[in-house]
Amino acid sequence: MASMERKHEICSPFIPRRNALRKTSAEIVSEARQFLRVQSTQRPLTPRDGQRQLFGKSSVRADHANRPPSTFSLHFDAPDSRPGSGTRLTPLDHKPKFPVPCDDEDLFKAIPKPPTDPLEGKRGVAGARPRLRRAGSLTRLPPVDVQTDVRDRSNPGPGQKQLSAKKLPADHAEVRGSHKPGPRRTASESRIRQLDVDSGPGPTECKGGRRTGSSEGAVDRLCDLCDGLHGTLANADMLGRRCKRRSGILRTLFRLIDVKSARLNLHIAKLCLAMCVSGNNLLNICKLVFQISRSESNDMLFENNSIIDSLLAVLSSEEVSTSGEALLYCVGTLKFLSGNSAILKLLLDKNCIGVSQILIQRLHTVEESHFTIAGHILVQLTATLRSLADHPDSRSLFVSFSILPELCVVLRHHCKDQDICTNISRIYSKLSSYSECRLALAQTPDCYQLFLDLLSKHHQKQDLVVRLLFTLGNLTAKMDEARRQLFQCQGCADTLLRLYDSYQRRRREDVPPPSTPPAPPERVQDDVLVKLVRVLANMCIHPAVGPALANNATCIQLLMETLELRSVHESEELLVNVAATINNLSFYQDDSSAISHSQLSIAQLMLKLVLSSSMDAMLEATRVYGNLSQSKDVRDVIMQNRVFQFVVTLLDSKSTEMCFSACGVLTNLALDPPNRVSLSLEGAATKLVDCLRDLGAGDWQLAGQVCQALWNMIGGGAEKLLDAQESEALLEILSTYLDKEKALKWIENEDVKDFHRACWELEFLPVAQKLMKSLTA
Repeated sequence: MASMERKHEICSPFIPRRNALRKTSAEIVSEARQFLRVQSTQRPLTPRDGQRQLFGKSSVRADHANRPPSTFSLHFDAPDSRPGSGTRLTPLDHKPKFPVPCDDEDLFKAIPKPPTDPLEGKRGVAGARPRLRRAGSLTRLPPVDVQTDVRDRSNPGPGQKQLSAKKLPADHAEVRGSHKPGPRRTASESRIRQLDVDSGPGPTECKGGRRTGSSEGAVDRLCDLCDGLHGTLANADMLGRRCKRRSGILRTLFRLIDVKSARLNLHIAKLCLAMCVSGNNLLNICKLVFQISRSESNDMLFENNSIIDSLLAVLSSEEVSTSGEALLYCVGTLKFLSGNSAILKLLLDKNCIGVSQILIQRLHTVEESHFTIAGHILVQLTATLRSLADHPDSRSLFVSFSILPELCVVLRHHCKDQDICTNISRIYSKLSSYSECRLALAQTPDCYQLFLDLLSKHHQKQDLVVRLLFTLGNLTAKMDEARRQLFQCQGCADTLLRLYDSYQRRRREDVPPPSTPPAPPERVQDDVLVKLVRVLANMCIHPAVGPALANNATCIQLLMETLELRSVHESEELLVNVAATINNLSFYQDDSSAISHSQLSIAQLMLKLVLSSSMDAMLEATRVYGNLSQSKDVRDVIMQNRVFQFVVTLLDSKSTEMCFSACGVLTNLALDPPNRVSLSLEGAATKLVDCLRDLGAGDWQLAGQVCQALWNMIGGGAEKLLDAQESEALLEILSTYLDKEKALKWIENEDVKDFHRACWELEFLPVAQKLMKSLTA
């Protein structure tokens, strides 16, 4: 009876028993070393688009004829629909009263107008300077001074009050000039010629021409005039549509755009937006700013100009039905600027995320007739949000403005739009790495089913698939409820395994003949499988998911196939994730499970991992052997292929994880008496004693596993496989470690003392006492 009892005292296989009455060690210390392990991986990198375009080369819109262009010419409409008659009318005696503010383009629209000259509406080549016109045309009007003519006319007619000079800026007599009869240039043309402005070849300022100094001085002067005019109008509460001379000011500003100075044009655009241009003029101002933003060299101009505030105001106020294209170029500008780290912080400070939320909500409700332009806008907006997600300060804003749930609504409405789906997947891929954003996304109703549907619909688009899988991997890495919710979605396992088979089949079809050197695999294709297998590994940690996947023959077959097709050299991360998944699934194995039926084949496939030069691959393969070696057949495979020699060698590593996994395999191998001798001859006992002495005091769970392996090796004390020197060294170590007060003093970190106390009491103490008793018998 005594010998039978001693036999039963020999430790059970390494895998913990899940249904034991006593709480298992894995449950007690799960936060430090889990038998079911979460897999991590790198986030997919988003390549930066080398050119600033509305839709990059990777966009499905790249070749669409109907998409809005990134390059264009500008054509401004006259702000006042009434053409000039060329004849001065005698002012009326009475003073007409006009409502303020007025909704018309100009207060003078209320006055009856003569018939329109049909020639007046014709325009020249877009972007060209207006030609000189005949006498009696609009150009016969007195020159418009952009700074003073609004507030002070030199010869006010009857019934007109001359405004106080106190409100006027500094005198600008040099740009007024005298009015002579006969044909003349417009005010803007006269002033530009007088200031000697070189219009330059493009949207950026000319630097290096013969007249650079003069040009820059003129541009500086014009910029100051624009700022002064803006300030004067603001102080007089005449911005928007309140100014009586609004049409003349806008006409002059539009002509100044021909100077082709990016800096001046931004000042002009800011002033035009402040004066609430609408219709085609609003579109062209947004196009003008967009054109300037296409050049990275102009980014610094946006830092020193409040034009970003004006753009955000447009996004907050304009409707898609009336200004959809203007909104598109407005958001396109922000997308380009968000690539600049300095401006990125500026966008956050100016509440770009809050404005984006407002715009997204308005885009949810657009009519079917405007659905296409809404989609174009969302491509730019989601790309901007993706850039904003890179800044650490943005995470709390994404959560507080509920952007993540809003983007799920966008995905449902635009599920067929690959550009929108890809941009949103990039946002989720980035933000799901952070706990507060991950929680906000996990609490979004039906997000898991939505992601699965998108994976099924767009399974060929690798950059979208890999990011959705990475997001699901992040959600299932930390939250047990997320694992359950994902697995319970309709068609979850089928969708993931069908995707697995699809990308694996691509690899199978690309395998060259044996005589042909293997070609390196495509990175993105490999990355899809890495992220997908990680989702499986994380999901099966849940006790309701693990057994179901362990019994899924298709799942096990695909994992084994990956081990067959790939080498550690070319696909290390993928094979490590596959081994981790098999390790997690083997935790649930029973006699009828698919993984139990394939355990011998899996044990053979693990040989190339355990014998590779990758430490991560070795570690995962050793863990798999630790679970599979519960089976006598698997233990025989390990001994026959002399894997035990390699496992013993792992005890020399200074890694506690490596030693812990190796001890698990040795614990199971020592269950068979014939194996004990082989292990002893290989020096396993000596190495176990050294491991206990070197690493045990810092990891009581490892110390307990070492003692368990030694207990099995000596057959519960029945076999004398330790020589006198080894026994003496082991007794000395155990005597020291069994002193609880002394042992706990080695743990300096107060935060983990309770944990280490639990490990010492439950993991180390019972088996160490039995081992010491057998050595002193």
